[in-house]
Amino acid sequence: MTSRRVLLTGAAGFVGSAIARRLARTPHPVRALVHRRALPDDSPLTASGAPGTEVVRADLTRPATLTGICDGVHTVVHAASAVDAGAEVCRAVNERGTRALLAEASRAGVRHVVYISTAAVYGAGPHRGIAEDALPPAPETAVSRSRLAAERMVLSHGGTVFRPMFVYGPGDVWFVPTLAALARFLPKRVNGGTARLSTIAVDALADVTAAAAESPGAVLGGAVYHVNHPEAVPVGRILDSLSAELGLPRAAGAIAYQDAVQELGLSADMARRLALVSFDHFYDSTRIWAATGVAPGAPFPRRFPEYADWYRRHLERGG
Repeated sequence: MTSRRVLLTGAAGFVGSAIARRLARTPHPVRALVHRRALPDDSPLTASGAPGTEVVRADLTRPATLTGICDGVHTVVHAASAVDAGAEVCRAVNERGTRALLAEASRAGVRHVVYISTAAVYGAGPHRGIAEDALPPAPETAVSRSRLAAERMVLSHGGTVFRPMFVYGPGDVWFVPTLAALARFLPKRVNGGTARLSTIAVDALADVTAAAAESPGAVLGGAVYHVNHPEAVPVGRILDSLSAELGLPRAAGAIAYQDAVQELGLSADMARRLALVSFDHFYDSTRIWAATGVAPGAPFPRRFPEYADWYRRHLERGG
């Protein structure tokens, strides 16, 4: 098999580190781009004997540091994003940084780009089983607006855009920890816990990303794909899993969303976040699994136990 180098941005991040682990199992060399954080010591990309692996420090907001980053590369997997930052940082990293990366890819003749975005670009919802072309994006936050701008640049380049919704697994500091905090501080289920959510294990996202990286760009390129487990899960079942695996209290009774916002005294931003798990947010994600032939694995209630130890340690540290 011809060796085809993959450039991975955001290789030390939550999603990027999982993709790095998965790419390390392919026969292709990997050039891992990191910024401030180093790759973890146990990353297979830093293990001795990892063939052809390079770890490169660069900054998407400083285009000069990207010079030559795409030389000898077949595919760019762009998993770097600013997700917990102000509007200007989001624009600098997600918009201008993506533009600079694509300029370097164009200079090097690299057309095959896979960008990890988010289904949050659709806005508040609720969303119920929509396909990729069924609803125009309507992002509500600086993060989502900047990631949508990055999507459009990648698509214009001929690349592929992945839109996962709720990603869980080692490194998740938002989805499961938010629900865990909710279980602790609110002994009732918001809207009865009936909201159905699209979720994906970070390792399943890494599997399908690696498959996309290995495929010819023409197979998937120029399109948007929802990348979630095809089975939407009611948030009540997710909370049951957290109670069983993490020892969190089980909620008794139900509370309406607006009443929960008032009882918890939430800011507008936190109320928006609560709404994401209080109303339906699930997306038709069948196309990507059919296109790649990758199996999505078990849905959340059956897969979560393999990650429970990591979450226990994270929550014990105050996460």
